[in-house]
Amino acid sequence: MKRILVLSFFLMAAIFSNAQKITGCGFKVPPRQILKTNFASVYEAKEILDNMLDTIQWKENFSIREQNGIRNAYATIINRVRWIIYDNNFLEDIDAYTSTKWASISILAHEMGHHYYNHVVSSSGSTPPKEIEADAFSGYVMQKLGAGLNESIAAISAIATDRGSSTHPAKKDRVDAITRGWTAAKNTNTAPTTVPPNPTTPTTNPPKPPTNPTPPTTTPADDASWISLTIQSTKDESVMLSDDGKNYLRVTIKSGGSFVFKFEVYNYGWLKLPYFNGYRVYKLLHGKDYSILWNRRTKNWTVVEVPE
Repeated sequence: MKRILVLSFFLMAAIFSNAQKITGCGFKVPPRQILKTNFASVYEAKEILDNMLDTIQWKENFSIREQNGIRNAYATIINRVRWIIYDNNFLEDIDAYTSTKWASISILAHEMGHHYYNHVVSSSGSTPPKEIEADAFSGYVMQKLGAGLNESIAAISAIATDRGSSTHPAKKDRVDAITRGWTAAKNTNTAPTTVPPNPTTPTTNPPKPPTNPTPPTTTPADDASWISLTIQSTKDESVMLSDDGKNYLRVTIKSGGSFVFKFEVYNYGWLKLPYFNGYRVYKLLHGKDYSILWNRRTKNWTVVEVPE
């Protein structure tokens, strides 16, 4: 499963007023094939990310996986392995909408930034400081790859949300962060390339992009959009959670405490509990609280929604 409390990327917009959807990194999702352009791209995500790594001389600490249909791109940890997971169609739609291949490259750079700064190992989930830091990293890498400032902010400018939240910054703050990172990189490189994805000669020990994050106004425990999961038990219990209903991650709920989290891909996910004939799966929604109770008659766990 994608590390449940977490960090993902984008989704899209006012001109697509029907069925608008927002990703875990606060982006609006472009609908499929709504725009007819001559722009075409064949994604070699691994090659693009390798070029980024070479450019900043950083050794890769993650793997990459294509998972079409999720309409997203995100950084995560699955079974103690770091991943960048992306939807190829989602990236191509963003490029078509912005009319530049740099848009999708900036998204991949943003996700690399989450791994670069170890955001995915934190239990706090997505926060404005983390997203700002990953945005600034994206701007830095984009300039090193030869992108202009307008190309570096193309994706954010087109599909970021105008208003911020307790987990994601507003569009203006994200554009400013990318600009700071891009400017910092420019100051150490006077001759960037102009054609992606062939990077310039790597520099040694590049400085980290500057950030001026605004701290979130609420903690996950206070944010009603997160899920709080408790269990009726006198000892710590392990349960299985999944963003996609296929890959599950085991998490521990402390006795007498709660596990506060968000699913990453959608605004819902799945909880799997042992049952007499195998397992029973429950769907959990963001903005709801749930309690796992023991049924003494059936000798099985069950899940109930906590009333507001």
